[in-house]
Amino acid sequence: MTGCIVGWAHTKFGKHEGVELETLIVDAATEALVDAGVAPVDVDEIYIGHFNGGFVMQDFPASLVLQAHKDLRFKPATRVENACATGTAAIHQGLKAIAANQARIVLCVGVEKMTELNGAAIGEVLTKASYYKEEGDESGSFVDIFARIAESYFQKYGDQSDALAQIAAKNHANGAVNPLAHFQKDLGYEFCREPSDKNPLISGPLKRSDCSPVTDGAAAVVLADTKTAMGMDKAVLFRATAHVNDFLPMTKRDVTQFEGAAKAWHQAFDRAKIGVDDLDVVEVHDCFTIAEMLIYEAMGLAEKGQGASVIADGVSTKDGKLPVNPSGGLKSKGHPIGATGVSMHVMAAMQTRGNAGALQIDGAEIAGVFNMGGSAVANYASILEAVR
Repeated sequence: MTGCIVGWAHTKFGKHEGVELETLIVDAATEALVDAGVAPVDVDEIYIGHFNGGFVMQDFPASLVLQAHKDLRFKPATRVENACATGTAAIHQGLKAIAANQARIVLCVGVEKMTELNGAAIGEVLTKASYYKEEGDESGSFVDIFARIAESYFQKYGDQSDALAQIAAKNHANGAVNPLAHFQKDLGYEFCREPSDKNPLISGPLKRSDCSPVTDGAAAVVLADTKTAMGMDKAVLFRATAHVNDFLPMTKRDVTQFEGAAKAWHQAFDRAKIGVDDLDVVEVHDCFTIAEMLIYEAMGLAEKGQGASVIADGVSTKDGKLPVNPSGGLKSKGHPIGATGVSMHVMAAMQTRGNAGALQIDGAEIAGVFNMGGSAVANYASILEAVR
């Protein structure tokens, strides 16, 4: 699959009170086109990633992108959805359009406006991304689902609360210097480790500091075929992509292993002709801290049951062998469902070009992205490298 990211934009993540969904879309789309130096008339296709599920009443957003400029009118625009992997799904569709010679330049926007509902209603919307008839009961929110995963893992491999607190502390420390992050405060290990009034247990062993926040925001990328991209100011090549779906019901899988995630990573490595040791930086889907630890194992940083060693040994810290989530990840940067995958690609692309500011990892050339929908059901991996 050939294609490059040639421009991007990213709103601040957080609570955008009084800001409409279409404003987030238009702002991200406009800024991405300017960043790429692409005239709206030259866009061939548009893909928008938007989960919604009831967060807002507007449930047909594809043509809202056209409001970014009159020259986008009559361009084909398609809404893409694949749970929490929605943003990456939109990007992969854009790459497929390029690979099929159906498009030369594609605009991809990811967006979500989650904060208009109350907490209980938000939980109900998110639970729709589970296997509802088995997992959508009174204890069926996604924090409950990942608490079950954590409990199963702890029963099998021992209590890993120290490791989860270290992951939370790492990502909050990283997010503290990210001006686009929802949370910009270094909470420290002790706060993340011990339950307290400000950091209560939410479900099972998971505390508030183990959970990504409810967030509004948008991000956008402009894609171009490689030949076109080489004539532009910047080009971040997709060396490889992979998409693997697993069974939706948790009862059909060993939830202590992210097998679909492992297959996606391995396919991406094979296609890029590299291994995990060749990566310089990674953005992964830490919707909950237990997810990041299981992704360590899925990508080959540790054997099964040994994920805690990655954070304990400092491998995934900002100055470690393979920094994971220098942006703060979903845990600190935020998790506006449809925007998350696009945001991760923006953060990784900036790293490969050396212009990630305070987030920059020295010498980062090859970046990995892993975005998943549900409990490791829809699994997307990307390998990026700057070629301009």
